[in-house]
Amino acid sequence: MTGFVSRINTAVAQSFVGKWFMLEGSSHPRPRAGTAFSTELRAGFATFVTMAYIISVNSLIISDTGGTCVCDYDPLDPTKGGASIGTSAGGGAPAVGAGDMIAYCSTNHEYTSCIDIVRKDLIVATAAMACIASTAIGLFSNLPLGMAPGMGINAYFTYTVVGKFGSGKISYRVALAAVFIEGLIFLVLSVLGLRQWLARCIPRNIKVATGVGIGLYLCFIGMQSSAGIGLIRSDPATLVGLGGCNTEYLDASGACLAGRMESPRTWMGVLGLFIISILVLYKVKGAILIGILFVAVISWFRGTSVTYFPNDPMGDSRFNYFKQVVSFHTIQKTWAVMDFQLNTGEFWLALITFLYVDILDTTGTMFSMAQFAGFMDPKTGDFEGSTPAFITDALCVSLGAVFGTSDVTAFVESGAGITEGGRTGLTAVTTGICFFISLFFSPIFSAIPPWATGPALIFVGSLMTKSVTEINFNYIGDSIPAFLTLAMMPLTYNIAYGLLGGLLAAVVINGTVYIVEKLSKGRLVPPNKNEKDPVMSFRMGPQGEGVLPPWLVRLIRKLKGQDPLEHAEHGRGAVARVSEETLPAPSAPASPKVDDKKNDNIEMVDKVMPDEFTENPANLLSTSSGIESLSTRRMSRSHHRNSISADHRGEL
Repeated sequence: MTGFVSRINTAVAQSFVGKWFMLEGSSHPRPRAGTAFSTELRAGFATFVTMAYIISVNSLIISDTGGTCVCDYDPLDPTKGGASIGTSAGGGAPAVGAGDMIAYCSTNHEYTSCIDIVRKDLIVATAAMACIASTAIGLFSNLPLGMAPGMGINAYFTYTVVGKFGSGKISYRVALAAVFIEGLIFLVLSVLGLRQWLARCIPRNIKVATGVGIGLYLCFIGMQSSAGIGLIRSDPATLVGLGGCNTEYLDASGACLAGRMESPRTWMGVLGLFIISILVLYKVKGAILIGILFVAVISWFRGTSVTYFPNDPMGDSRFNYFKQVVSFHTIQKTWAVMDFQLNTGEFWLALITFLYVDILDTTGTMFSMAQFAGFMDPKTGDFEGSTPAFITDALCVSLGAVFGTSDVTAFVESGAGITEGGRTGLTAVTTGICFFISLFFSPIFSAIPPWATGPALIFVGSLMTKSVTEINFNYIGDSIPAFLTLAMMPLTYNIAYGLLGGLLAAVVINGTVYIVEKLSKGRLVPPNKNEKDPVMSFRMGPQGEGVLPPWLVRLIRKLKGQDPLEHAEHGRGAVARVSEETLPAPSAPASPKVDDKKNDNIEMVDKVMPDEFTENPANLLSTSSGIESLSTRRMSRSHHRNSISADHRGEL
């Protein structure tokens, strides 16, 4: 069997497919080390399995807007739910009277039947957009990223902008128009390179903290009940608390009244995490996928305490749908229903909010996943394929609005596929194909319970937090913004809020230091300011030169007959080549050279890297901000800064 797989890998690598996706053994001049066709397929399926929950979760959330359904609620007619006249509070929250509308519409059979159709429409829309977006980003940017309508932004779209059952100030149709225009604006920003520029302006410590924060965010999702093992539940006194209780012990808010840690489903999730951990410990390939499938298959048997199909109306409905195996639904109520009412302040407020949330959320996620996979360029702070990736994201945002769903974004669950060894766009294409199949076999894929995928999210989250040692905790101006970033992401349940909090803290703290230093003419300076990370250039270009975006600089160099990548090496192949050119022999000592003439930056010269980086170029992730230099104090700690290497991930 191993020989057969090896022959398949070799044949694909030597084909056009291998060259396009830069597989190892292909004729591409810069193949990605350690990549193989079979590994990419496994990684893509692992990404899909951990993302599959979005098919049902996104449809449930967005359908709470009511979609295009109309409820006959009349605040002046008591026979139609009218009890009091009220207006909607700012931000879409139900106000006096809005609660009456929600209560009436939720019991209106005609309205709820319409919403059920909308929910089925959104299941198809979610799977279709995940298929299109994941396939496109794999084909055109060659990145192992899964894409789909994003969590967090869908909740903001539903409960803050539109409101439950349309109780907000903006209708579902108008909100979709805002998302559509947002995608077009993103397209312009991506072509001009401004999204990459904005990302490069983020300080290195905040970038590293973003990856750590996303890891904690994933863990938090994996420990909850909606998409995880139910280990954490709400608590009226402490907001969150220990859960793991059976449903009969839950109160109206979802808190456990008794029986904590007695739920068999929670313990099944714990078992899944244990299986994944042990398999990874012994370097068993496909460990995450094995753990997910093990728990899922056990949960398909009826009559057990861990079944996903209990003997109640909900369980019967799931099981009947599961038995259909093949089912396809045609979109009826959410296709191309946008309403471009641009003359309201609420529309523009929603548009601006969508813009800044998605810029921070999607851009932060892409850069974190690129860093996790080892694609960051230490010279530019950018990653290979960033421009086509951002253009693809922008087009899919607008296309998602046509399908009737909120913003499409890169998923942090892509870390599961990266951990499985995914390093090329084949991983994303495989994920897209799986979502395409789910359009026809959604009963099977929708039967993977959350306590089966939760362990994978927790495990991947633990891997992503390893880079916390790269944060400069020696200088408060670097450590506090980074800490706020990583802490706020899981606590606010929003990646963008964490990034925003960290950036604001960095501006306030370091801005104050700068102003005090200038006013005192250099007499009042923090004693350890020399330990502060250097600030990256805000100028555009592959290395900060000029105002042209990187893709245009590379095009100009190519038209001139010059090497387009001479100043903008990208990808794992480039990182490996940089290592071969600049790294010393394993026996050579490491010693940095300081050049005070260049803004006190420490220049990297021969023999600057420790042996660990020679053997594992992925550890060059620590320079993802675009700053090549590392201070002497960090070099002394570099041997225990372990990122997950390509070789290690490929063995999972």
